[in-house]
Amino acid sequence: MIRRRHDMPAGVLGFEAVGEVEDDDYEDVLVPAIEAEIAERGKVRLVYVLGPEFDEYEGDAIWEDVKLGVRHPLSFERMAIVTDARGAGPAIKAFSALWPGKARAFPVAELEAAKAWAATTG
Repeated sequence: MIRRRHDMPAGVLGFEAVGEVEDDDYEDVLVPAIEAEIAERGKVRLVYVLGPEFDEYEGDAIWEDVKLGVRHPLSFERMAIVTDARGAGPAIKAFSALWPGKARAFPVAELEAAKAWAATTG
């Protein structure tokens, strides 16, 4: 599942993958929040944590990450992916290709640095 994190700096959306992430998690949690942020601010700053409670992607969920970004390619101002999970590599590479300099991976131990980076303008 994907759950919302509320420990983010102002102007930054935070989410955490817990257990198995399924396709429906995107439509029920992630997409509505991101689309609301775009409607309100025009841009999205995101921290996405695949921490120690994350098990695996189920089905094609890893590509839902990529498709989410493709829906709004110019709306992502910064995206920090925080993970030690090896299975997240394809999504991280895709995000880095879609948003050079705007998407960055951080190890779980550097969550606070990821939040600060996502909140930084410029």
